[in-house]
Amino acid sequence: MSFTLRGLSLASGLASARMVGGDREIKSVTADSRAVTSGALWVAMPSARRDTHEFLPDVASAGASAVVVREESALARAQELGLDSILVTSTGREWHQDLAKLIAPVCGNPGRELELYAVTGTNGKTSTAIFLAQMMGCQYMGTLGYGSPDALSTLENTTPFPVELQNLLGGMARGGARTVAMEVSSHALEEARVAGLGFDVSVLTHLSQDHLDYHGTMEAYAAAKKRLFTEWADVARGLGKQPRFALNISDPYGAAWLADVPDAITYGTADAHVEVHASEMRVDSMVLDVRTPSGSFRVRPGVGGVFHRENFASAIAARVAGGATNADLEQELARVTPVRGRFEPVPNDLGLDIIVDYAHTPDALTQLLRSVRALLPQRIIAVFGCGGDRDRTKRPKMAAAVASDADLAVVTSDNPRTEDPHAILQDVVGGIPTGFPHEVVADRPEAIARAVALAQPGDIVVIAGKGHEDYQIIGHTKYPMDDRDLVRAGLEARR
Repeated sequence: MSFTLRGLSLASGLASARMVGGDREIKSVTADSRAVTSGALWVAMPSARRDTHEFLPDVASAGASAVVVREESALARAQELGLDSILVTSTGREWHQDLAKLIAPVCGNPGRELELYAVTGTNGKTSTAIFLAQMMGCQYMGTLGYGSPDALSTLENTTPFPVELQNLLGGMARGGARTVAMEVSSHALEEARVAGLGFDVSVLTHLSQDHLDYHGTMEAYAAAKKRLFTEWADVARGLGKQPRFALNISDPYGAAWLADVPDAITYGTADAHVEVHASEMRVDSMVLDVRTPSGSFRVRPGVGGVFHRENFASAIAARVAGGATNADLEQELARVTPVRGRFEPVPNDLGLDIIVDYAHTPDALTQLLRSVRALLPQRIIAVFGCGGDRDRTKRPKMAAAVASDADLAVVTSDNPRTEDPHAILQDVVGGIPTGFPHEVVADRPEAIARAVALAQPGDIVVIAGKGHEDYQIIGHTKYPMDDRDLVRAGLEARR
């Protein structure tokens, strides 16, 4: 199919926007000036760091056919450079909505053509979405990257911005994908990064304190999440879909939202549509007794950690909402394997139990450590820290969570970003009760080595906070660092 800027503007409802030219063929769309090829539509995305209109000469030289700009002066400059151009003056979430309407046809309208499972919540998004992708044998997009669950490419954001998001989903569809299980963050919903996407099934895991540095209050945070079940349900209907929902009604927000989403499949309580019980807990497996509206069955997936019971329940409820039978679920759950950085054991021949996990909120730490306690260790040694430039109020709460459920803490740096690591550590230590055994080791490699050195057979060492991440952010720079590698170095030092 052939596209022009004029045709795209008419189809998107932006026909009244100021335009120069508009009849050159458009073959692709990008927001990266370095990725412009002949016939591309380039989008000058807003940026807090620089005026992206500075790249107009570069994209013209690279062979772009057309550009989307945000300022009158940029429209004039594009005309001087011989580029077709359209001026889109909306801002914030409206900008993302206008942009998605404009570019979606070039990307193949993936929000309409793909079956999309959306997972939102504070904790459990990643595991639930990966479980769904493994169960359905489909594509994944989220914190761990995008693509097939066993061969992921990296992403900068859990939920990308519209140009990248539409391109990635369009590429998946062109590659033969029919279904994508994706994490949808509160930022993406508040900012409408997912504009133009019709979610077929949406699931809420649960809500607890996170991202208050961005949203300000829990009420605003929850309101952003709720958009998935209200605003984006309307988007799906507008694309000809019949959206379905799964809500965790053991969570107060999920229970309250049921009034607005009365046809949702529920889980999390004894009287819900879906109920899941876990037993025979091991580091690498558990037995699940599952009840759905169709009956009951028992299965042993190859994943440990009692907190994963709720993630399995989320995934099962989503699949029930999507039309899966119990026979489907039994087969699908047998395909699930451990998620990178989520209750991930680090194998070794020293007889030490060491687990790497992404838990980075007070509630996630509590759930993680209680899952470890269920394995009946002699001691739990917890290594944790808090990220810089993020919600400071959760720092002492995370320390209190560790003090409540671990036996010894090693407090260290996470991703300090632009904050002083020692100042972050002071905030954290303020939440540790007097007399609780702890050490403060600012250097993360040294802290992990210290925890490994302290461990004895029968103990479980928990390395929390970074999970799958293979970097540490200091300032604005990502430096290579992988907790699994640091554990292995600590193990080698014990020999």
